[in-house]
Amino acid sequence: MEAPTYDRTLLALRQLGADILAIPVQEDGIDVDALARALEGDRGARPTLAHIIPNFHNPAGVTLSLDKRRRLLELAGSYGFTIFEDDPYGELRFEGESLPSMLELDDSGVVVYASSFSKTVCPGVRVGYLVGPQETIAGIEQTATNTYISPSMVAQAIVAEFCESGAIERSIETVKTALRERRDATCSALERELPDARFTPPEGGYFLWVELPEGADVDALAAAAKDRGVIFVKGTDFLLEGGLNTFRIAYSGVGPDEIAEGIGRLAEAYRGLSVAAA
Repeated sequence: MEAPTYDRTLLALRQLGADILAIPVQEDGIDVDALARALEGDRGARPTLAHIIPNFHNPAGVTLSLDKRRRLLELAGSYGFTIFEDDPYGELRFEGESLPSMLELDDSGVVVYASSFSKTVCPGVRVGYLVGPQETIAGIEQTATNTYISPSMVAQAIVAEFCESGAIERSIETVKTALRERRDATCSALERELPDARFTPPEGGYFLWVELPEGADVDALAAAAKDRGVIFVKGTDFLLEGGLNTFRIAYSGVGPDEIAEGIGRLAEAYRGLSVAAA
């Protein structure tokens, strides 16, 4: 898994007792050199699955480069693991160059691709899809049937009608416009109000990862910010270890004015903690 990674996937795999190897995320996606080193030799790791969020990563906000996509496919082919390409945000690019999915680049059947309509139609729909080798998908379908008998056919019918009508394209453009405006407001507010913060502006998606100076107490900051009506997710929720000075901002739910106000309150909380520590 990537480090950091989506907290719910991390939680689910830990509850299943998975043996998890965490590989750091860089500004252009997972550190494939570190992964290659972990796989090398007779004593190297032999993973079954690599969970990769390629576009506008949750929580890191970064996008996996084309070179790294190709390198991951080579490693998966050489070492016999499946790449789970978790891509609910791929349609929500509002700047930069669109990149092919690893599924599109895959000629060895090592990729299972997942996406969702929850980020392009509306969050409450909870309809997604998988694409991959027929045998693999059939096994997943059987597990799903054994778990909950049937998916929500009403929600699926709504999504199908929405797509067939052409409304999905208009919806994507509406969402992208709103997200870009809110991303810009978040970055501007952080630069203005919290100059200690380090972050990579995402080229799309919903999330921004913030790193404060070493020694910053994000646990205390979360409590102080909550007292001021601001909530974020601590970085430790997305990692097996470390990340004490990091957190994730989801900028999608509020408008630019509220974002500016929220970041201002967050900065006020941070300054208050810094003064107390001094």
